[in-house]
Amino acid sequence: MRYLSPLLLILLITACTAPTKYEITGVLRQHHKLTLTFDGPELSETSEENPFRDVQLRVNFEQGDQVFEVPGYYAADGNAGETSATGGNKWRVHFNPPTAGAWTFTAFFRKGENIALSANLTEGEALDGNLTHGRIIVEASDKKGRDFRAKGRITISENGRFFQHLNGDYFLKGGADSPENFLAYHEFDGTYRHLAEAREGEADPTESLHRYEPHLDDWQEGDPSWQGDKGKGIIGALNYLAGQGMNSVYFLVMNIGGDGKDVWPYIDHETFDRFDCSKLDQWELVFEYMEELGLMMHLVTQETENERLLDGGDTGPQRQLFYRELIARFGHHNALVWNLGEENGPASFSPDGQTSGQQRAMATNLKAQDPYDHPVVIHTHSWRGQKDEGLPALLGHEPLDGLSFQVDRRSDVHSEILKWSAKAQESGHPWLIAMDEIGMWYEGVKPDAIDPGHDSLRQEVLWGSLMAGAAGVEWYFGANYAHNDLTMEDWRSRANIWTQTRHALDFFNQYLSYWEMKNCDDLLPTEGAYGLAKDTETYALFFPKGTTIWRFRSEKDLTYQVQWYNPRKGGDLRVGRVPEVTGQGWQDLGGPPEAVTEDWVILLSQKQ
Repeated sequence: MRYLSPLLLILLITACTAPTKYEITGVLRQHHKLTLTFDGPELSETSEENPFRDVQLRVNFEQGDQVFEVPGYYAADGNAGETSATGGNKWRVHFNPPTAGAWTFTAFFRKGENIALSANLTEGEALDGNLTHGRIIVEASDKKGRDFRAKGRITISENGRFFQHLNGDYFLKGGADSPENFLAYHEFDGTYRHLAEAREGEADPTESLHRYEPHLDDWQEGDPSWQGDKGKGIIGALNYLAGQGMNSVYFLVMNIGGDGKDVWPYIDHETFDRFDCSKLDQWELVFEYMEELGLMMHLVTQETENERLLDGGDTGPQRQLFYRELIARFGHHNALVWNLGEENGPASFSPDGQTSGQQRAMATNLKAQDPYDHPVVIHTHSWRGQKDEGLPALLGHEPLDGLSFQVDRRSDVHSEILKWSAKAQESGHPWLIAMDEIGMWYEGVKPDAIDPGHDSLRQEVLWGSLMAGAAGVEWYFGANYAHNDLTMEDWRSRANIWTQTRHALDFFNQYLSYWEMKNCDDLLPTEGAYGLAKDTETYALFFPKGTTIWRFRSEKDLTYQVQWYNPRKGGDLRVGRVPEVTGQGWQDLGGPPEAVTEDWVILLSQKQ
């Protein structure tokens, strides 16, 4: 496997406290991945002694009062992504240091039946390397721009409603929700489709695995690949999406028995305690590149059809082992959101869903296992009544950071986000809510060739959600159109929605302290208009197509500069018919500089 990150540093250190050698590879900088590799038992993915269940490697990293208890994993021959090896004696831990300076570490390396999930670090038999100690010196990050290694891990903001980097910068996401089976790529080892059949009301899963051939030309010399020329299609696709200004990708890591039936981390679709080392190494290469491109990993752990596949829906040994492997291999990434499951919980079309108790247990265990405290969300059902029935039992549960929102009717997006944000606030544990899947299920975002303007999506979903305080938007492609939620091969099929999303992100990031703003729809007279306010200092006002009365109710006798932003074309702020307004009560904002029948955004800035 080729790792082409600059400043690759490799150290080989012989520990004086244990009769073993370990290797440190990676970049010894803040917010970067460094890897400790140990020699351990010679096993395989299918050996009688299960390397995933019967061996435990954990390394504790410490700096002052910071302690990270990081799980390790079985890495076969240590180069499985290139060799496709299924056996070997290499064991690994990845660590992402959040601060520069000296870090110390202690390794715990033991074996015993079912020891992988044990919290007892003295259980079982000590392996060579157990209690190895070491020290590393980490320099400050040297990255800039979109690369997530520049700003550090994304966490939940202090007010609980937004994403925020360790360096303090806020992060508003925009990106792709489709294809949900993004990882069903033909050049990943051990990837195939099982039980392929077309079901009424769903995208056809009988198509071949993804190739992303339209994006082959988006791969550039020097970009990652594996085993020669493999991976160019999926890497090129990510290049394209990042080039459109998007910063997030939603994808399933386990859809056994689901719609696509083509993605899982295991050695096959029937074995739930043995993992495919080479496939997961190849996933990691793609995820590393996403980190460099500035694309958040929205990692969805299951879907509605298989939420009872592991432990009957409980958080038993199968699910805990599943989480442990995901955390050990991918938890070091700076931009990662754990999603407990797509359309999770009982519904009329999926009555055997997980209970609220099982949902709470999943969140609790995932939070407890993850040393990095990545955001944990759950994907909702689409209908308002299903949310009303299922979500109240999750309010106030602290391990659950928020909702990955699905809404069937576009006109409900704004009000539903406001509603559940308020309910979470009242519970004492605010929720981050992101608008991640828009209905109806059969259409979502239609191809540009069919709906080039995407007017209702832009107005009611994109701006409707962000103006309600959403933490971002991802776009679902539906089931009944070309390049749908399972068969998407070309993200260019929705080029116009990426452009409009970029314009919205640009406005929020450039002109607003959106994390400090509150809803103020009541200051606008127009149906379908949305407002955000930062006290009486700044207002952002969205007016829909067909607006004839451009008015705003000022709360105080103040003067505001009036500037206009085009949500369809982006660009600079413009001056309309009225450059400023003064006074308390209803103020006439004049009108936009052009296209008076279209939707516009107004920025009101208080003048001193």
